Amino acid sequence: MKTFRIILWVAVVALAGVLVFLTLTITKSKQQLAEGPFGVPFQLVAQNGQPITEKAFQEKPTALFFGFTHCPEVCPTTLFELNGWLHKVDPDGTRLNGFFVSIDPERDSPELLGQYISNVTDRVKGISGPPEKVLEMAKGFKVYFKKVPVDEKDPNGDYTMDHTASVFLLDNGGRFAGTIAYGENPDVAVKKLENLIKG
Repeated sequence: MKTFRIILWVAVVALAGVLVFLTLTITKSKQQLAEGPFGVPFQLVAQNGQPITEKAFQEKPTALFFGFTHCPEVCPTTLFELNGWLHKVDPDGTRLNGFFVSIDPERDSPELLGQYISNVTDRVKGISGPPEKVLEMAKGFKVYFKKVPVDEKDPNGDYTMDHTASVFLLDNGGRFAGTIAYGENPDVAVKKLENLIKG
């Protein structure tokens, strides 16, 4: 009986040690997420053909959206709404950046993406590049995306993309500061951007 109790106490102490270790690890991960820039380093191409890296998201507070030019509703709606919010919160365009990253780089060249965006807004810049690099970057920013055939019987034919529809908000150090959901109340969205500027 005494041996059993000793074994039981050793097991309890070991379990407590594991729980403490896990708690410290999770806390450290959350702190790193809060303290360091969100996402991963990348080297892609801006809509003007110039190289662009994660440093662009760290120059000033940033609204970041992932989408594609063949998107029927979510992307053009989000671009239109984001344009209005940015103009309202930052009329002269000096305090907030806006970026649109294509999750369909096979079809969205930087030039095409730039034409698509400029039809809707002058406040958001497009980002594309080699497909493998773009998709690696999107995964690093925890973005969901999936190619979906328009016709299930023709998996190699025309397709659309399922993807995360939220706008990511990053502070002037590139740290994650929240999101604006698709369909967000406009007043709430504006308030979030105002808070982002205030830091």
